[in-house]
Amino acid sequence: MTRIRRLLLFHKFAGIYSFHFAICNVTINSLHKTKLFTFFAVAAPRLGVTVRGFCTRAAPLDFTQIQIARLPTVVILGRPNVGKSALFNRLIRRREALVYNTPDDHVTRDIREGVAKLGDLRFRVLDSAGLEAEASSGSILHRTASMTANVLARSNFALFLTDARAGVHPLDLEVGKWLRKHAPQIKPIVAMNKSESLFDADDSLATAANEMCRLGFGDPIAISAETGLGMHELYVSLRPLLEDYMLRVLKDTDEGDHENSHDENSSNLDVDESKLPLQLAIVGRPNVGKSTLLNALLQEDRVLVGPEAGLTRDAIRTQFEFQGRTIYLVDTAGWLQRTKQEKGAASLSIMQSRKSLLRAHIIALVLDAEEILNARRSMKHAEVVIARRAVEEGRGLVVIVNKMDLLRGKHKSLSYEKIMEVVPQEIQTIIPQVTGIPVVFISALEGRGRSTVLNQVIDTYEKWCSRLPTARLNRWLQKVMSRHSWKGQAARPKVKYFTQVKARPPTFVVFVRGKTQLSHTDIRFITKSLKEDFDLGGIPIRIMQRSVTRNDTSGTSKNSHSVGRVVAERVVSDKRNILAE
Repeated sequence: MTRIRRLLLFHKFAGIYSFHFAICNVTINSLHKTKLFTFFAVAAPRLGVTVRGFCTRAAPLDFTQIQIARLPTVVILGRPNVGKSALFNRLIRRREALVYNTPDDHVTRDIREGVAKLGDLRFRVLDSAGLEAEASSGSILHRTASMTANVLARSNFALFLTDARAGVHPLDLEVGKWLRKHAPQIKPIVAMNKSESLFDADDSLATAANEMCRLGFGDPIAISAETGLGMHELYVSLRPLLEDYMLRVLKDTDEGDHENSHDENSSNLDVDESKLPLQLAIVGRPNVGKSTLLNALLQEDRVLVGPEAGLTRDAIRTQFEFQGRTIYLVDTAGWLQRTKQEKGAASLSIMQSRKSLLRAHIIALVLDAEEILNARRSMKHAEVVIARRAVEEGRGLVVIVNKMDLLRGKHKSLSYEKIMEVVPQEIQTIIPQVTGIPVVFISALEGRGRSTVLNQVIDTYEKWCSRLPTARLNRWLQKVMSRHSWKGQAARPKVKYFTQVKARPPTFVVFVRGKTQLSHTDIRFITKSLKEDFDLGGIPIRIMQRSVTRNDTSGTSKNSHSVGRVVAERVVSDKRNILAE
């Protein structure tokens, strides 16, 4: 006996009847299932209803197996303060974009990109700045609107976000006109955000939906980016559009491209750590040219630039290829000391910049050449804090002196040469923990020094990932210890062996027999010799020592397997025990 329990729920939303069903405790054969689903598939369109439920047909396309570069692009548009960044965070399932309620200001200014995960759908999603059609020419809003128009021209679909509580705002109508003008080929999906409070009131949601139809883009979808309400409705609206697009893309792709991509992927499986994607964070004080440098490295206008200080708020992460290597660039907001007076979006920007520093492999500290000349010192307090924080966290450091074009000319030629000579010396004096910090002099506005910066960053990254064999290290250590001046033969520690237990950054352990330990002077001597002989300048090196008793001599091989685990715990948990340079 077949036991079928059906739950039929009808509700009216924006003039559309939706038919929901759920089948529980089904014990029927495949033939009966096929007949039941065929009935719903044929009857539903004739009744003018949309079928949604737990039982759906098998997905013809698996978006999780498609390369990110081939995924469709969906851009989120709308007037300011409607929740675009909150929806972006909801789709990518991470809190990356800054979200702050500022009715009189605009938090998002740059285009942020991520991979959305909506059920089994995968697509590239772009978070844009708020649009205002009446922005004055040359203003920040006008420049952000131009960037949004350029991104919209390269996008495949658009989400037009509105505020359900405010209804149709005059700016919403202006944004609709702007969309028809700049992207007539795209019909956006209208989504009413902040609609969680309207479900409790009588017919308030239907009234708001009917009002949104004035925009002329069809029936809207009620969602809430904060609570996740309406994500299923958004999934149902996007699924057929994204499927049709991907089927066309895959159909146009030749079979040879699939074979080549398969061969490339299989050949890149066995690579060393230095060939992995590089994470580069561009940090510095406000208005030193960080965003201009990022645009110069990418050779495109990716982020907003201008003479205004503090223009960048979000930490913008982008990807590009250089000499066959994948590099992730992160443009951060200007680094300032966080005070009690700093609140709101400015405070969130400072926190996000610090998190970006911790996630990066290499830190590019940008300085202003003109400020160095006027202040007669290379680094201010905030820049010293950044450099020392990078060294403490074990990150590679590259110093970039920008705006060198302002020092060219007959009257400033001496200043140009003096800065190139004095700045590396002062940086070495300020940060004595790391010797050989690379300093690059560029002009990001003119695009000069791009290749020099990238080559220096890659060289520092390869040193940061370097690993040295134990046999070579021990042969080297014997020569180094023989030329070191000891206070006395009795005071000389008995070094058993020397090994590298970790890379990124290089971490070494020296095993000493007996009670006599290496002093801080001895550790500094070994570190300096290590950098000179193995060309490891410009990166932090950590050297730890461990005592080995006579009872441990027989079990050396057994204990050596646990060295990596012990050192890794000390590196993360207690940095005071690490003699780092």
